[in-house]
Amino acid sequence: MIRINQIKISIDTVDKEAALRQAIAGKLKTDSGFEYSIIKHSIDARSKPALYHVYSVDVKTADDDLILKRSRCRQASIANLKEYSWPQGRRSDRRPLIIGMGPAGLFCGYMLAKAGCCPIICDRGLPVDRRRLSVEEFWRSGILDTESNVQFGEGGAGTFSDGKLNTLVNDRYGRNKEVLEIFVKHGAPEDILYENKPHIGTDILAGVISSMRDAMKLSGAEFRYEHKLIDIIPKRKRLVTAVFDNGEEISTDALVLAIGHSARDTFTMLYDKGVPMSAKAFAVGLRVLHPQEMIDIARYGSDYAAGILGPAAYKLTHRSSSGRGVYSFCMCPGGYVVNASSEAKHTAVNGMSLRARDSEVANSGIIVSVDERDYAGNGPLSGMEFQRELESRSYAIAKGAIPVQKYIDYKAGASLFHSIDSRGFKGMVSEADLHGILPEEVEASFLEGMEAFDRIIPGFAGEDAILAGVESRTSSPVRIHRNEHGTSEWGCIYPCGEGAGYAGGITSAAMDGIYIAEEIWKKNLI
Repeated sequence: MIRINQIKISIDTVDKEAALRQAIAGKLKTDSGFEYSIIKHSIDARSKPALYHVYSVDVKTADDDLILKRSRCRQASIANLKEYSWPQGRRSDRRPLIIGMGPAGLFCGYMLAKAGCCPIICDRGLPVDRRRLSVEEFWRSGILDTESNVQFGEGGAGTFSDGKLNTLVNDRYGRNKEVLEIFVKHGAPEDILYENKPHIGTDILAGVISSMRDAMKLSGAEFRYEHKLIDIIPKRKRLVTAVFDNGEEISTDALVLAIGHSARDTFTMLYDKGVPMSAKAFAVGLRVLHPQEMIDIARYGSDYAAGILGPAAYKLTHRSSSGRGVYSFCMCPGGYVVNASSEAKHTAVNGMSLRARDSEVANSGIIVSVDERDYAGNGPLSGMEFQRELESRSYAIAKGAIPVQKYIDYKAGASLFHSIDSRGFKGMVSEADLHGILPEEVEASFLEGMEAFDRIIPGFAGEDAILAGVESRTSSPVRIHRNEHGTSEWGCIYPCGEGAGYAGGITSAAMDGIYIAEEIWKKNLI
């Protein structure tokens, strides 16, 4: 197989498939028959308004080595394919117990079920369809279900997000490709296999989760909803009993903790039980909303390109004068800012979009790095309590609604409020003064970053910018320690995914779930 990189085709090309085939033939200097598949697709907007599709392709010819040698194409080489393979091991009659049905828990369970291990998978929340109804009711009424919400329930926090599947994890073992192929197998669009920034969307992701669950059940997996883990009781080094809020107890020698980044009561219970963990750095800030058309013009050079390429995204970074990193997080083209709260009297926001990305509003978290220097306490849960404090302030100033404010008012410290357009929100909103939610130094870095980003995207810090608070759940505030084989000092406990501090998004969490499944299988601890 021959890999060719950097094939450019104008976005104005009518027949892209014919143009791509012609470009491949030209680079390989061959008119003989060949087959190709797209490996990566991105957009080159560096010379806007002239925009280009950029492709990497794998090409199969009658004689790859000969064709490659004759072509002398500097952009071509023999492809180094990373195929995923399940490790060697033997089946056992013991059953692993997985806590959490986010991507880490689901993919861990999926691989173990496929191997014939019949895992038991528990979550404090509801199945994804019922969960969606409870979330939509919260957005309408403001009545929060603390056990089934944007953070908790089948699918995890990523279910009500932008559904982005890109990751910066170095994929040495082919797990990334395996995750994407499983998604496609269960209903995701095939373009996620090659798009530079693959995206499913909340509406399609829910169906994918349901399909994965049905397939896992056919392989012997058991799903238990409204099962909140409240205690773990060690029996011996390789056996533990999990206790649930409904009184059920399940003993296992492979307990996977894929609990997500918002399971604060579970973090507290694990800390009290002596499971080793530590506080970790993360980031906090505010969501910023803009008209999508403004972002399209800034990124593409014109608004017509969005009709061809879809709404534009951005990724922005800045180093503040205090040394803190300021950057955009979970940018949602054509999306919504959602009330993502999971605790009573605490308000947190996140970004979400559907597959179509057609809300006409762009939003992103603009977040500032924080670490243990910013936390009031010194223990492993100090970052978690820091998050809670910010969310409590956010709740208080808007009485549980999403507090919103024009950026120009926030910057000026004005007490007067301009009228806010409620488009682009899921959940009730209330105009409020956002000053004081973030610590003073973090707020100063946020403002500095916004002004820096305005020099990159004109209008970013202008009259159309709306802020919403607070963006506090960017990643887990703790890391549950594990060794090179994926286990805690409690030898039968496997910390897993974003909540345990080993992932940052849907795909990386799913990859970590696969890694833990491999370790369980290899050790025969099931």
